[in-house]
Amino acid sequence: MTDLDGTLLEGEREERRRFYAWLASRRQQVLHVFSTGRSLESIAEVLEQDEPTGLHPPHLVIGDVGCTVACGRSLQPLPLALEPIEARWQGLQERLEPLLQGQPGLTLQPRATNRRLAYLVDVEVFDRALIPRLEAAGADCVLSGDRYFDVLPPGVNKGSTLLALLEWLELDGRQVVTAGDSLNDLAMFETGLAGVMVGNAEPDLVAALPRLPSVYRARAEGCAGIAEGLAHFGYGHLLS
Repeated sequence: MTDLDGTLLEGEREERRRFYAWLASRRQQVLHVFSTGRSLESIAEVLEQDEPTGLHPPHLVIGDVGCTVACGRSLQPLPLALEPIEARWQGLQERLEPLLQGQPGLTLQPRATNRRLAYLVDVEVFDRALIPRLEAAGADCVLSGDRYFDVLPPGVNKGSTLLALLEWLELDGRQVVTAGDSLNDLAMFETGLAGVMVGNAEPDLVAALPRLPSVYRARAEGCAGIAEGLAHFGYGHLLS
């Protein structure tokens, strides 16, 4: 399970090329899932842009900070996985928008998103008192990278959707490794599954490390950090 920006898409071009080639060569052995804040439209652009570097579509995608699940190759949403998320979002947007309208420091992201409200945030003027008001109205909120502010259905995040996906696929969580760099990856790390916090992780995520016993802090950044973490968790033989 790899985040994209700052994680899978981070690192020297040659490091990324090697890691992407490894993923492609192990496609029958290693199930690869994107777990990202990006929308499906944005993920499609990433795959096109990074194709010359060797990035292949994953097997599955968790997008919109956990609010979307899709096939990796076609990027078609998977209705069975989305139904419980959709049920939690039903009617919530209409309750939240009056609270969010005109709030200083928030700019609605220009791309369409699904089952969430996604903003660019100016933390210098953003009123953090808004967060408990949104939570009281039934939403969950994630402020990450001092740049993104996501308003999500209650109980929905990268971690909850990952656990639901594992149950749906009947996969053993002991064979899962997650990797990320920002606060919207914290929910993945809080699942108790093995996690790799790459070397370029944002300071607020690093501050959470002492309470994340299953997470390894890599020294290397981006792709190299993911590979370092895989070796740490005993998968070094797959990297050869």
